[in-house]
Amino acid sequence: MIHGMDHVPTTEAAVTALRVLADAYQREIEVTHDIGADQTSRRTAAGVGVTTDPDGALPHEAHVEFGGLPRVSVRLHPEDDALIGVEGVECPDIARDDVPAFLRSVFDGLAYVRARCFPPRYFRVVPLPGDRAHKEFIPMIVLTPWLSAQVR
Repeated sequence: MIHGMDHVPTTEAAVTALRVLADAYQREIEVTHDIGADQTSRRTAAGVGVTTDPDGALPHEAHVEFGGLPRVSVRLHPEDDALIGVEGVECPDIARDDVPAFLRSVFDGLAYVRARCFPPRYFRVVPLPGDRAHKEFIPMIVLTPWLSAQVR
C-alpha cells in the first residue's frame, strides 16, 4: 500500500497501490480495466449498451496479473472486495483494503501452507495486520511445486 494510506477507496486507488507493490518487489504487472455495467463480471444481468447501475454509478473493475513466482492474479470488484489467486488457488471476498497487505505477506514469504495428516488436508494461511489471517482450503490435487515448498 502507499505509505500512510490505510484505506483504498476506489478500484483505481487499489490499482495504484498494486503498481507501487509491483515496483517495490520488482515484478512485472499487467492491468486490464472493465468499466461499465455491461463490462463488469458481476453485472451479467445488465442489458446491452447499459453502462451505469440503476443508481447512476459507473462500475469499475480491474484485473491485475503479476509476473514471477508465485503466480498472482487479482480481480478488483466494484463492491469493495477482490478475488486473489495465488498459484491457481483462489481466495474470494478479500476486502479491498486488505489486498496490499495480503500481497505483501505472499511476496515476503510470510504466507504458508498448513498440512494436516488425518484426514489429509491443506490450508493456505496468509497473515494480515491486526493479528488476523486469511485461511483457504487447498485441494491436494492443485498443490504446485511452489505451494508444496511452503508446507509447514
